[in-house]
Amino acid sequence: MKLQQAVLDHPFNEELADGSLSRERFQFYLAQDARYLVGFGRALAVAAARAPEPDDLTFFAGAAREAVVVERALHEDYFESFGLSEADLSAIETSPTCLAYTSFLLATAQTASYGELVAALLPCFWVYQHVGSGILGRTQVADNPYRAWIETYADDEFAASVQACRDAVDRAAAAADPGTRQRMLAAFTRACEYEWMFWDSAYRLESWPTLPYRG
Repeated sequence: MKLQQAVLDHPFNEELADGSLSRERFQFYLAQDARYLVGFGRALAVAAARAPEPDDLTFFAGAAREAVVVERALHEDYFESFGLSEADLSAIETSPTCLAYTSFLLATAQTASYGELVAALLPCFWVYQHVGSGILGRTQVADNPYRAWIETYADDEFAASVQACRDAVDRAAAAADPGTRQRMLAAFTRACEYEWMFWDSAYRLESWPTLPYRG
C-alpha cells in the first residue's frame, strides 16, 4: 500500500531507523502519542461494546486496556529516559493533527457503523507493525537510542494483535452490504492518511498557526 510505504519512507522514520532523529522531535512525538492513545483507547472500548462476536469483544476490550495502561507505562519509561518531566509535557500543546486524528476516531465511534469503526482503528495497528518491522530491518546501529521503541512494534506479540484486528475487520466486511464496505475502505484510508500526518507533524514540531492571535 502506497500510504504505508510513504510512512516508512518519511524522514521521521528514516532518522528513527539510523538513530539520528533529534531528541526534540522524539519528545514531541511521545507527548502527542500519549494523548492520542487516550482517544484511541476510548474508540477501542466502543468497538468492544458493539462487537457482535465474543472473540472480537475480548480483543477490542483488551486492546483498549493495553492502549491506556500498558502503552502509557511504556511512554512513561521513555519520558524518563528522554528527560521529559511533567512540566515539559504540559508545555507541549496537543497538535492540530493529533486533535484531528483522535476527533476523527471518536466521531467514527459515535456516528458510524461498527464496520467503519474497526476499519478506522486498523491502521494504528497495521501501519505501526509495518513501520516497526521495516525500521528494524534498516537499523544497523546497536546503540540506537530508539531501538527499544522499534522492537516493541516489530515483535510477535504485536503481530498477533494486528492479525486479530485484521480478522475482525474482515468479518465485519463479510457481513456488510456493498455501501458499508465502501465506507469502511474510506475510513481505513483516511486513518492511514492521519498516520502519515501524525509522523509528519512530529517531524515539523507542528504548532497552531493561530497561536500569535490568541489572547
